[in-house]
Amino acid sequence: MRDYIEERAEEIGQYIVESGATVRQTAKKFGVSKSTVHKDVTERLVKINPFLAARIRVVLDVNKAERHIRGGMATKEKYLHEREEQEC
Repeated sequence: MRDYIEERAEEIGQYIVESGATVRQTAKKFGVSKSTVHKDVTERLVKINPFLAARIRVVLDVNKAERHIRGGMATKEKYLHEREEQEC
């Protein structure tokens, strides 16, 4: 693996752990795609720095759980609003 890719993966990993940022926020900050961020932290970093990769996994799992809650609440509100409109 090229040195700059390893360096980027470690920088991205440190950023996620320190800030609790999502993959989307991290991609925007580093100017790369969400796919690149995800591959860096779930595949490349496991080989480079397994300890950091494990810490990132915790942050990503928390972010994922929160996203599902927000998404579920948004869907619920959408259907409640649609039902109210139909009843009027």
